[in-house]
Parts: sequence; C-alpha cells; structure tokens
Amino acid sequence: MPANTRHDDVLPGQQYLNLDPGLYIRPEVFQEERARIFNRSWQLMGPVSDVAASGHYLAIDIAGIPVFAIRGRDGVLRGFRNVCRHRGAKLLADGAGKCGLIVCPYHKWSFADTGRLVQAPWYGKDPAIIPEDWPLEPVSLAEWRGLLFAAIDPVESLLDQLGDLPEELADEPMESYQATDTATVSFDANWKVYTDNFVEGYHIPGTHPGFFAAIDFEAFATTAHKGYVKMTAPPKDGLFYRGKWLWMWPNWTLSLFDGGMNVSRINPSSVGHTDQHYHFFFADTAAGAEEARQKSVQGTLAVVREDYQVCVETHRNYAAGAYTSGPLSGHHERGVQYFQERVARALAL
Repeated sequence: MPANTRHDDVLPGQQYLNLDPGLYIRPEVFQEERARIFNRSWQLMGPVSDVAASGHYLAIDIAGIPVFAIRGRDGVLRGFRNVCRHRGAKLLADGAGKCGLIVCPYHKWSFADTGRLVQAPWYGKDPAIIPEDWPLEPVSLAEWRGLLFAAIDPVESLLDQLGDLPEELADEPMESYQATDTATVSFDANWKVYTDNFVEGYHIPGTHPGFFAAIDFEAFATTAHKGYVKMTAPPKDGLFYRGKWLWMWPNWTLSLFDGGMNVSRINPSSVGHTDQHYHFFFADTAAGAEEARQKSVQGTLAVVREDYQVCVETHRNYAAGAYTSGPLSGHHERGVQYFQERVARALAL
C-alpha cells in the first residue's frame, strides 16, 4: 500500500497497492501472524453436531497449534490444546471422533474429559506426579448458528469478531441444514495469497472459464463490511451456487447453494503451505438427493482447485523476488484492500 496509508484514510480515486510481497514469504512474519492473528481470533472448527453426544470430540489445528473440543459426560463442551502435558505429543487425531479417557499414544498418560490428569503409568514415585499440577491447557469455545469456534487467546467475543455477519445471514435457515460431507484440499502457497484470491472476482474470467460462463459477470459486486467481505453475482440456469459468497476475518468462508451451504477454513501450516478444510451442509439429506448434493460438493472443489495453480505460481514469484507491489482495482478488489488492511493492523505495520 502507499506509505502511511491506512484503510480508513483511503480516499475515492486514491491508488491502493498490494501488500509488500515479502510479508508473504518471510518465516518471521508467519510467526507473528500465529501470535497476533491466529492465536487471538476465533477459528471455525466445524459443525456443533459433531460434538453433540458425550465423548464425541472435534480436533483441528490452528496454524499448526492443535486443539480439540470434547463433550463431557456431564454434558459440558470443553476445549483444550491437543498436546500432552508430559512431553508434548499429540493426543487425538484431527477430525471428529469418540473416546472415553483421552490417552496419549506416546507414554500413555490419560486425561478425563474435564482435562484432569487421571494417570501417568510407570512414572515412578521419586518424586511422584501430582495430577492436579498437570491438567490439559484449556482453550475457549463458542457456538454460532450451528457452527463451533475455538480461540487460544481471544481478544474479543465471537460476536464482536463476526461484526455485521449475523445480520447478513439472519434470514438464512442455517440450523435446518445438516452436515454431510467434508474435504481438505492443500496447496503450496501462503495463506494470504489464497485469501487475496478468494475475496475478489476479478480473476474469474481468466481462471474459471466455466464459472464465468455460469454467472452475469458484468453484475459481479464486491463489498467490504464489518468483519466480512461479500461477493454477489446473478447466477445463470444450472449453476449450483446461489450467487453469494462470503469471507470472514481472518480466514473462513461461507458459500450458499440451493438448499444448503459450505464453510471452509483457510489454515496455514507453514509460510508456504496452506490447507483448506471444507464442511458441506444440506437441507435434504435423503439418499435420492445424493446426486444433487455431490454436484455442489464436487463443483465447489473443482472451482477452488482452479485457483491453486495460479496461487502457487504467485507465491513462487513473491519468493523469488520477481514481483513488486502492483495496483489494486478500485472496482473489483475492495475485498483485497479490506483483508490486507486487517492484516496490516494486526501486525502493527
């Protein structure tokens, strides 16, 4: 961006530049993002229905930091770091599952669903372990419209982070949709490269020819709001999308289908690798609707995979020092401007 220019200071007609490409490829910046963005924000875990019953858990990692939520025998949902207090091994595999005691696969330490250390077998008594001193480290949990979120060290409530999104989706019957499918897709590029791509439709004619033909691109609109970016375009007959795509700070998305939606979390595992975790929800989960559901699932994954190659190539150009910051379109890239300003503020740039 221009020197000393912040989002709130940008005037109509003022040129806005892409972020410094060095911010996308330097490992020390990624470590700062872990501390200042991912540790402090609410992160989408998945559907609350995955942890509806006692003993059911949902485990994810947040920019490499593993966490899980588990429904206790007392009915309480609790969150913890997915890390054994003994030597730091991972306790539960990523994804949804069920367990009684939480048993570390490394040295068999076991923990209750309250986080309490139950047993440290073969540890010895010189000195003996004091269970009360070594509970699992807690993380915060919050629910919204059937979705579960976790935060390691939140600086605001989930509703504050969501901003104006609840009003945007107030009329959407999200709770009537049931979770049916999951998918994880991965690519070798910085998470911000992909997010820049997601929050604009400018690339659609060049990157998504099939998608381009299925919407009225001349009517494509991108607007930035408190907590989210909204993209809309009138769909033509046959498109599985309903014509509204949302991105929420700092790294999750929601797209609408006829009778359903998907959500995804854009999760970096390193400065140059990103995993995108998808959950799909539908109103009609009958066997006879499977073909229609898969059209939406596979259609979504086909579109996002078209993005990955250009993101990988863009990241390589940034890493090679082949690119200096170029201009952002005032018409199509307001979402990019909003996202990049949020990143800049979080990193105190």
